[in-house]
Amino acid sequence: MKVYKNLHEVNLDLKRLNLERQIAWEEMKGLKEEVKNNLRPYNWINTVLSSVKKYGVIYLIRKLLR
Repeated sequence: MKVYKNLHEVNLDLKRLNLERQIAWEEMKGLKEEVKNNLRPYNWINTVLSSVKKYGVIYLIRKLLR
């Protein structure tokens, strides 16, 4: 536990903690937007298509080698 010598130290610490809280809040808002973007159907379609392309190419190569 921190021991303060005067009111000025207390006020500085409160300002610092308030700024840290505001920074954390803004980071959480950014994460919220990132999650929203990742859950959009367009992004899911891109993921599925890239997987289909990847496995489709592997399937074609296997067919050609047999």
